[in-house]
Amino acid sequence: MSTVAVTGATGFIGSAVVRKLVERGRKVRALVEPGASMKNLESLAGSIERVTVDVCDGKAMERALSGCQTLYHLAAIYRTWLPDPSIIYRVNLEGTTTTLLAAQKVGIERIVYTSSIAAIGLREDGRPSDETVEFNLWDIANDYIITKHLSDRIAMNFARDGLPIVVVNPGFPFGPGDTAPTPTGKILLSLLKGQVPGVGPGGFSAIDVDDVAEGHLAAEERGRVGERYILANHNVTLKEFFELACSIAGIKAPTLPMPRAVSLAIALGMELWADRVSQKEPPATYKALLYAQKNVFFDNTKARTELGLPQTPLEHSIERAIKWFRDNGMV
Repeated sequence: MSTVAVTGATGFIGSAVVRKLVERGRKVRALVEPGASMKNLESLAGSIERVTVDVCDGKAMERALSGCQTLYHLAAIYRTWLPDPSIIYRVNLEGTTTTLLAAQKVGIERIVYTSSIAAIGLREDGRPSDETVEFNLWDIANDYIITKHLSDRIAMNFARDGLPIVVVNPGFPFGPGDTAPTPTGKILLSLLKGQVPGVGPGGFSAIDVDDVAEGHLAAEERGRVGERYILANHNVTLKEFFELACSIAGIKAPTLPMPRAVSLAIALGMELWADRVSQKEPPATYKALLYAQKNVFFDNTKARTELGLPQTPLEHSIERAIKWFRDNGMV
């Protein structure tokens, strides 16, 4: 049986991919960053091979990938703020380049690279973007968005040079297992904790974490090399999301209108306080809010027609996420 390597295997999406692979009877080698929590893989301890490795260490990655035929590269830092943002560039850019060079060296036969919808631009007329829309968010992009755009380009360049890579671009995932939590999960957690004072403009494209995982496996099986596939199902405004999530949670939804300028001023103040005083992640940052205030909507037609991307209802994903957060004492 051929071996499948998964980087970022302990993460929110990475662990969901590992579970799906194990369910299919695949032999999985989970590549885990040093010091990572194994909580998301505890139930699979006897079903997978675990290798601790730094994705920026070329020789170590060659050893870790040796004997594998397939690679899912999900390792990345998903944060909107860090005291030292250089680590985002190291892992998301250097780590991607190093990993793909190692995969090339050992002869990996199929690679699924996890990018993000953040690597795709937005249309000026507001219509949902598809995979053809070029990145055009330099004026509002934070370090995470910039690194996802640049690492997406790195993966596509490797594909053009002959490496068998299929790129997937997930939207905002919801569901159980968001241990970090990710910035996506923090949107829901903030609501549950009553930390959202009001609602402003903007929206995003959401998807169930298990649908994302299924999309990854479908990309391996049916995706075309050198192509991108948007894995996002539900275009929803912040107001719609807040109302739906609070209804499911049995709490009152925020209704106070938050003007764009006021929200940005508050976010800027939080970010400056974090940068200069607390050195702790703020609830919001200026550029993250600039991005969030747009309708970040996407067209998943390509993934639905070519990959058969599942379409779990958003309310089910939110319900599962809320239950998991509550069961794990996070709210």
